[in-house]
Amino acid sequence: MIRRAKIHDVPEIVKLVKMYADKGDMLPVAQSQCFSNLRSFVVLESDNHLIGVGSLSIVWSDLAEVRSLAIHPDHLGKGYGRTIVEHLLREAKDLEVPRVFTLTYKPEFFRKMGFQLIDKKELPHKVWKDCINCPKFPDCDEIALITTIET
Repeated sequence: MIRRAKIHDVPEIVKLVKMYADKGDMLPVAQSQCFSNLRSFVVLESDNHLIGVGSLSIVWSDLAEVRSLAIHPDHLGKGYGRTIVEHLLREAKDLEVPRVFTLTYKPEFFRKMGFQLIDKKELPHKVWKDCINCPKFPDCDEIALITTIET
């Protein structure tokens, strides 16, 4: 079941994202950041346990970003990541945001979902506001992908 994240989910969201951030697979999300952006997060539950998370961050009137996509390692390979991304793309469509991008180390996952590779330089500077806090800044090695939403 996918639902909007709630206040009580924040510690689990932070913990799940941290598992991947510690391996260098994604940026961590601070608890304060999670609280501030809680309305952008969705969680996937199974038997009342949080097993996945993702976020849709609106960047501008024509652009949003899929962020913080993480599935608990015990539940990988079951289509849960796809389920979350499809949910976020429907949300983008409902909001009439025509393009959604992601920065990732797992480009094949997003390519299978119809995202296309894009040069990061084609994204607006506004996208890089969080990069200043990244340990890899300014030598980002994430791969940018984008998709168009039919409205």
